[in-house]
Amino acid sequence: MSKQRVAVIGAGPGGLAAAMLLAHRGVDVTVFEKQPFVGGRTSRLEVGEFAFDRGPTFLNMPYILEEIFEETGRNLHDYVEMKQLEPMYDLYFDRGTRQLSMTTDRDQMYRAIEEQFPGNGEGYERFMSEQAIKLSKLMPVLQTAHDKLTDYVSLRVLKALPFLSIGKSLYDVLSEYFTSEELKYAFTFQAKYLGMSAWECPGGFSILSYMEHAYGVHHPIGGVNQLCHAMAKVIEEEGGVIRLGEPVERLLMDDQNVTGLVSGSVHYAFDEVVIGADFAHAMTSLVPDGKLSKWSPTQLKKKRYSCSTFMLYLGLDHVYEDVAHHSIHFADDYELNVKEMTQELKLSEDFSFYVQNASRIDPTLAPSGKSSLYVLVPVPNNLSGLPWETLQATMTERVLDALETRSPYRNIRQHIEVMEALTPEDWEAFGVYEGATFNLGHNLSQMMYFRPHNQFEELDNVWLVGGGTHPGSGLPTIFESARITTNLLRDRAGVGR
Repeated sequence: MSKQRVAVIGAGPGGLAAAMLLAHRGVDVTVFEKQPFVGGRTSRLEVGEFAFDRGPTFLNMPYILEEIFEETGRNLHDYVEMKQLEPMYDLYFDRGTRQLSMTTDRDQMYRAIEEQFPGNGEGYERFMSEQAIKLSKLMPVLQTAHDKLTDYVSLRVLKALPFLSIGKSLYDVLSEYFTSEELKYAFTFQAKYLGMSAWECPGGFSILSYMEHAYGVHHPIGGVNQLCHAMAKVIEEEGGVIRLGEPVERLLMDDQNVTGLVSGSVHYAFDEVVIGADFAHAMTSLVPDGKLSKWSPTQLKKKRYSCSTFMLYLGLDHVYEDVAHHSIHFADDYELNVKEMTQELKLSEDFSFYVQNASRIDPTLAPSGKSSLYVLVPVPNNLSGLPWETLQATMTERVLDALETRSPYRNIRQHIEVMEALTPEDWEAFGVYEGATFNLGHNLSQMMYFRPHNQFEELDNVWLVGGGTHPGSGLPTIFESARITTNLLRDRAGVGR
């Protein structure tokens, strides 16, 4: 009997995790990736002699990927060296004049909160205790498919219902624990992993900051992109094939049944197709007109999408040894900044930004005595119509000004050897719909059953992984999507049984 043949479109973290599991289960897997490298948004970027993560730099809950490797009989740490960060990151307020270091050491965190925000330590302790329970109730919901309305009356959902904070925003939930606005921001900025405003993000996502404080933040040596290289290696060890530089042009269809795909004008037949590419981009570029209704191009235009990001990748002739690995710098009026970015779709005069200074612990990213600095500014997605071809130069200077006046990187311009910028338009050209780097929004009307299903509901033999399906954006949940989808392939289609 011949092996079942499965195509995976996109060598991002979701596609690679799915391909790895399927290949280990004896499936004939071929991964098609349009770029000449693996990783998608989670890929490695090289500028001269400096290396960077293109996108995600935070890694928490690594145990999920550890479990996926264990399923293939492997140890993730045989493939990737990881370091846990302490402190996890530093937060800066008041134009960079006030700093709060966030740590997994609960006693130390309590003391730091009481020192800067007297009376809020009790709220922190209560937050940690109550969110631990909340996460335990919500994880079963995040680890299983939601493709039937009856799932909402399943036992796992009914048990989780009191903990979903329905009707409350993430900001509302944190207001139950802290009186300080800055401290609320310190535990809600994680909404940026979803590309959302803390004032609109569902309150159930308070587990995001808890997961950091409970499980820590980790750095794979070489960058988060190394996780993708590790998965690619396992796929090949298991006999799978990764075809780099081979974009998929369209799906082959027999009515609503997908029978294969076209790449480089070559027609390939497959039993099943897993789409790991950006969901909305895939639906608008790979599926023939008239085949979709619920997720048609017209309907996709009506959906809510995450913000985008403006990126600077800086190669420096200097290492800032005394600055944290991760730092977040808040605008003076953070609420206004977020509102302008997510609702009004305009650039803020006073913006927030994030900096990764990984070279202080990772010597693989730059030559000795030099460093690779990664800077991210959340900005509106391309539904804003902002003219980035003319804005890029101005925004670059504004970001460098902010680094020199609002952060410890006071003299950074004199140390820059190479610099590359990436705008929302560049993200869209990379294959990200409307440049929305965190995918479809995570409002309640676009979550669980109302998100594109892992077994795609409009086309036969099509399955989804990645941030555009359940359970959503962020590396831990993307890895979970791969587990959910490959288990559905096994249980419903007999693939890899």
